[in-house]
Amino acid sequence: MTKAFLAIDQGTTSSRAIVFDTDGAIVSIAQQEFQQFFPEPGWVEHDPEEIWSTTLATTREALAQATSKGFKVAGIGITNQRETTVIWDRKTGKPIHKAIVWQDRRTAHQCRSLVEQGFENDITNRSGLVVDPYFSASKIAWILDHVDGARQRAEKGDLAFGTIETFLIWRLTGGKVHASDATNAARTSLYNIEEGLWDSELCKIFDVPMAILPDVVDCAGHIGDTTEDIGQSLAILSAIGDQQAAAVGQACIKPGNIKSTYGTGCFVILNTGQQRLHSANRLLSTVAYQIDGQRYYALEGAIFIAGAVVQWLRDGLGLVKNAADSEALAASLSSNKGLYMVPAFTGLGAPWWNPDARGAIYGITRDTGPAEMARAALEAVAYQTSDL
Repeated sequence: MTKAFLAIDQGTTSSRAIVFDTDGAIVSIAQQEFQQFFPEPGWVEHDPEEIWSTTLATTREALAQATSKGFKVAGIGITNQRETTVIWDRKTGKPIHKAIVWQDRRTAHQCRSLVEQGFENDITNRSGLVVDPYFSASKIAWILDHVDGARQRAEKGDLAFGTIETFLIWRLTGGKVHASDATNAARTSLYNIEEGLWDSELCKIFDVPMAILPDVVDCAGHIGDTTEDIGQSLAILSAIGDQQAAAVGQACIKPGNIKSTYGTGCFVILNTGQQRLHSANRLLSTVAYQIDGQRYYALEGAIFIAGAVVQWLRDGLGLVKNAADSEALAASLSSNKGLYMVPAFTGLGAPWWNPDARGAIYGITRDTGPAEMARAALEAVAYQTSDL
């Protein structure tokens, strides 16, 4: 049989599994969307069990297709939506609350309070991140403070925290491995990106017990072995956050290389090599990847809503039947007719970092219709990218 590898891509709106041969060609692919929950304005949640079930189903399907074509999968790599926060019971593996998604703004007040108390510079110097609800730390504290008994259980070590790759690694290994790769750890606001370890001072500032944190590992290496749940036992050989994975996939492996990729959101990453740079324009300093214990750094600008604005046109307004229709609508116009959209549905990211901003549409007239809305939505992605 021909050797191949499986990539699990657990994203914000869907779970996907792709088998690649050793030349990088796609052998098989499976994808499933899952439900988005919006319990209050600015709040976004996922069901961790649905994330797991869709990941399991797509993985099994992609593996079965590859096997039927004569390929033998040698290992798994995992990439994931970052910052999204899950806390679960170590004994049962069951989440104690829905996952709080990276887009969620519910902890804006807590983040403002930390800034007002004078912690902003210390947090940024240690973590490389601005103080914003985007990151995991304030989400962890919110869950511990809003689920009965959770904080006491966390302090006793009965609960485990993870971003999505950590949760999947736990489930895939049957609870044997509690690990996060360095790129995802660097998105929590609890990880010291220069020292390469969980920072006790940051944990104190955000009121997060260190007992719930995973081990931090390289982005490449033998992380653990899966159970037979996926149909066979395979080695997990890689884990890396989705935007860092995109940078590596676009060959941004030298200092100065830059990528901008577009999914639910849009993210610009500039490789800065082994040197951590400090932005004067509120870009993030983060870990690009970690190999053999050596961290490589990046500057990043994050836009929260890019492709998600097209999803909103489809699901929220019903203006298009599928996302691809937006292109034809937008192209049918010779201009935007003065219509501009600010898709700040969950606040604004870089360089503004305004969690209280909300979406707006300017320039509506009597002849504004679906085509104008589609064009304004797509142009909004370009304008936000121009800001970065």
